[in-house]
Amino acid sequence: MKDQLIIFDTTLRDGEQSPGASMTRDEKIRIARALERLKVNIIEAGFPAASIGDFEAVQAVANVIKDSIVCGLARALDKDIDRAGEALKGAKQSRIHTFIATSPIHMQMKLNMTPEQVIEHAVKAVKRARQYTDDVEFSPEDAGRSDEDFLCRILEAVINAGATTLNIPDTVGYSIPQQFGATIKHLIERIPNSDKAIFSVHCHNDLGLAVANSLSAVMNGARQVECTINGLGERAGNASLEEVVMAVRTRHDVFDCQTRIDTREILTCSKLVSSITGFPVQPNKAIVGANAFAHEAGIHQDGILKSRETYEIMRAEDVGWTANRMVLGKHSGRNAFKNRINELGFEFDSEAELNDAFARFKQLADKKHEIFDEDLQTLISETSIEAEDEHIKLVALKVCSETGEVPNAIVTLRLNNQEMTGNSIGGGVVDATLKAIEQLVKSDASLELYSVNNVTNGTDAQGEVTVRLEKSGRIVNGLGADTDIVTASAKAYINALNKLLNVNARQHPQKSEV
Repeated sequence: MKDQLIIFDTTLRDGEQSPGASMTRDEKIRIARALERLKVNIIEAGFPAASIGDFEAVQAVANVIKDSIVCGLARALDKDIDRAGEALKGAKQSRIHTFIATSPIHMQMKLNMTPEQVIEHAVKAVKRARQYTDDVEFSPEDAGRSDEDFLCRILEAVINAGATTLNIPDTVGYSIPQQFGATIKHLIERIPNSDKAIFSVHCHNDLGLAVANSLSAVMNGARQVECTINGLGERAGNASLEEVVMAVRTRHDVFDCQTRIDTREILTCSKLVSSITGFPVQPNKAIVGANAFAHEAGIHQDGILKSRETYEIMRAEDVGWTANRMVLGKHSGRNAFKNRINELGFEFDSEAELNDAFARFKQLADKKHEIFDEDLQTLISETSIEAEDEHIKLVALKVCSETGEVPNAIVTLRLNNQEMTGNSIGGGVVDATLKAIEQLVKSDASLELYSVNNVTNGTDAQGEVTVRLEKSGRIVNGLGADTDIVTASAKAYINALNKLLNVNARQHPQKSEV
């Protein structure tokens, strides 16, 4: 029997550190449930010491997830570890993941510690974490640039202290596959007690090598991979879960291991994460991109028609692309709507919440003939958005665009329960609309990103707009969807403004991360 490759998903923690990708507690629960259906072994739900909001989100995920281990991240500090232990108290299966930097530049410039002090802190942290759970993971941050002899020393010490998983992170995406795989092999061979722990890897994608480095590590003895849905993560992102899993599954002749992942859930999970974070998946993205199984070249099409294996190494059905879906419409009832929403990983907390979502569904059904899963996911995301603190709300929007004339927009907003109307011209109706909103709100925020993505196919498809705003170093994403792209743009801009105005919005104060 092949070894099991443990899949450790950190979408809710490292993925959330992408600028603007911060998630609410309810959104984290929805994604965690989708990851559980995907049969992810471990879900890293967040960094409990980062903020009250993150603590509550980890606690909530820990209380609802039953089939996956729920993990909380903690620096090698007593207060962080205690906070993680408290957040995970309700978990059926829990893990504390603690870390400290081990590269010379990090120890000297960031920590101002000697190597001996770093080892002392690491051992103390692992022992403290063991007071809360028998499942403790340790990471030497920036291992990719750390001295191998020192890594051997500190990893041997933390195993003796009770660490059961050793995670070797390429924190800055510096490693090359052959070199990184050799490092994993050497550590396993050189550390005397290495057989008492599982070796893991956590690779960043700064050079586009996160998946390659992860797979090289697996070929050299690593049996856990830390990854994210869609490769989400800070800077250039993390190793993509779907790519790692499908590479191991497809090339079973090369990898002497297998995962327990239900690959048919991959696409649904990908779309959910994309919808909630506002980070669209590029069309040519492996596995989950819209073109991943599309063939346009005549030679390719001819080959596919004769035998699909000529140009396809995976079946689209195996990752969820052609799974049977119930298409809803305006004649669909509440029960069919509720059942499909539940299947997509969302549960209504109250009858009022169900009624509100169903009303939105009917409004959308009047605009477009068929409602697909992607529409439902976007609809629920919009419901969650409106449930947040709203200082600003769109009341009315009127735009005018005529050949030879300057486009203009008239916008009415409710600002702190007071209606105000503004108008502006612009280079187009979207530009005019956003300028009219800014005229009323006066946020002085900088527009860093404006992105449009169609939710489904067809001219009646919903347009999903992502807006990224920056002010005083704070970055937020806004998401809006509508069959009218101008309305969707206004919703997205207002959603981002509400996040900027929300003083209780969660921040990530960690000074270092894996």
